[in-house]
Amino acid sequence: MTRPAPTAGHPVGYWGVVAIGLGGMVGGGIFAVLGLSVQITKGAAPVAFALAGVVALLTARSYALLSRRYPSRGGTVTFVNRAFGTGVFSGGINVLLWLSYIVMLALYSHAFGSYAASFTPERFHGALEHVFLTAAIVAITVVNIAGAATVARAERVVVAIKIAILVLFVVVGLAGVSTARLEPAQWSSPVSVVAGGMIIFLAYEGFELIANAAEDVPDPGRTLTRAYYTSVIFVIGLYVLVAVVAVGSVPIADLVNARDYALAEAARPELGALGFTMIGIAAMLSTASAINATLYGTARMTYVIATSRELPARLERPIWNQPLEGLLITAVTTAVIANVLDLQSISTMGSAGFLIIFAAVNIAAARTARAHGAAPWISLVAAAACVGALAALVANSRVGPCLVLAAMVALSFAIEAVFQRTSGSGART
Repeated sequence: MTRPAPTAGHPVGYWGVVAIGLGGMVGGGIFAVLGLSVQITKGAAPVAFALAGVVALLTARSYALLSRRYPSRGGTVTFVNRAFGTGVFSGGINVLLWLSYIVMLALYSHAFGSYAASFTPERFHGALEHVFLTAAIVAITVVNIAGAATVARAERVVVAIKIAILVLFVVVGLAGVSTARLEPAQWSSPVSVVAGGMIIFLAYEGFELIANAAEDVPDPGRTLTRAYYTSVIFVIGLYVLVAVVAVGSVPIADLVNARDYALAEAARPELGALGFTMIGIAAMLSTASAINATLYGTARMTYVIATSRELPARLERPIWNQPLEGLLITAVTTAVIANVLDLQSISTMGSAGFLIIFAAVNIAAARTARAHGAAPWISLVAAAACVGALAALVANSRVGPCLVLAAMVALSFAIEAVFQRTSGSGART
């Protein structure tokens, strides 16, 4: 019989759940890869953010349907297992989810280190970036050990601060926007625009973390559904406006040259050095918040994968009444990847990994749609959108990142196949 998942025993309310979703989305993505997106799409960066947001919103609907039917701290893991049954396919998708989270955490950590180092003398940037990103991972892991309620309280405070700063950036920056820089004549080709949107798709993936809070909230069906739509719709609007201000205020070449901290550079025209500092602080808060929210969900996800016999059973064991072993393994692996891989490889791997996973979740929602009175075709359209977005991303990526992505996917299914063969796994009841 499956042992009950360990829990901190503290309820998380609607705004706490929304904050977890916002913390996962308004984090490393917008700050780390805005410059990369502008490099690919040029003046069409706002369109690229909107396209990625549409794919995210379609998928959020599937998550809302599945969260109502299968409320569990396992989130995606539970949805995939319920729809497809436990086996190499489900297990491989779930292991890919774990690896994709580690890649995303590496991206957020990289962004935190880059922005923190931008406040130090330039000759120290390289070394201090690694010091800062490693320190952030360690500190936020300690915060997560404190439990769900602490995570939610921290998220509410940090999310309020960073969104206030970004809204100020938008409100002040709109006055200095040059519409000429946003005209279609300044755009890249349509395929490049789609590809650019998919590279920054990782900026939206954080809404998935909402599902992992199911057992920590009252009335999860209603609460989680509202939280999905609230957080995704708000973030689409915010990202599009941020991209409009950035591209409309600063020459594309300047944003590309400062791509590790492009958003801070975009604040200079209207806010000067104070704006650079303010956005740099917001970036550090945002990336720290994203690490916080992602680690929160990942610790619970690894527990559920293990109880489904898709990862070693030792990950079930609670430490201090919480599933901390998966958290600690994830944190250590994140620190290694963040200190080794480059930004574009991390971005491609993270976005592609989640597009594959979201395609599977949309198909899962379609398979179970009639059971909860929903139309399956909408989820099938969402799955097709994820597959099309993945194709555009891969077609416009370098060979190196694509090979690393292929290796990550192959490794996920190989790990699961070997584990099930050697352990004689079957779903636990």
